[in-house]
Amino acid sequence: MPVTKCPRKSEPLWKGWDWKAQKNGLRHQVYAVNGDHYVGEWKDNLKHGKGTQVWKKSGAIYEGDWKFGKRDGYGTLSRPDPETGKYRRVYSGWWKGDKKSGYGIQFFGSKDYYEGEWCGNQRSGWGRMYYPDGNIYEGQWQNDKPEGEGMLRLSRGSRPGWCAEGSDSC
Repeated sequence: MPVTKCPRKSEPLWKGWDWKAQKNGLRHQVYAVNGDHYVGEWKDNLKHGKGTQVWKKSGAIYEGDWKFGKRDGYGTLSRPDPETGKYRRVYSGWWKGDKKSGYGIQFFGSKDYYEGEWCGNQRSGWGRMYYPDGNIYEGQWQNDKPEGEGMLRLSRGSRPGWCAEGSDSC
């Protein structure tokens, strides 16, 4: 009885290459076509876990947590200072769905910054804003503006009673 062998089915080469290109786990530098690069953990071809993203065009760096390709968890965003060329921290805090959400600190300049609650990239909830002239506003925020009860402490030491516009308690 003759013995016949069935030819082995071969898969197209691109399937093997595609399988090797899948990103899961820790990876070294992965570059995008536009020059951005990322170092960190991946899951199902998405940034997921701890990682660092560098945007080539703006020079910004984000170091922190990622979830399914978006900033999610605790992280720090820094940008290069045009005068010194050194990196300056812009925001440190919590992120959700690629937006500032939860407690965080936003630095606007060398002397003015906000620390407090964020929701959808806007100051929302309790927070404290330090202004460059030394004044400090502490109180409620909504839609990135002071709203509700709050107190403005002037740099010369006085504390005038102050409520945001539209508050029922004024």
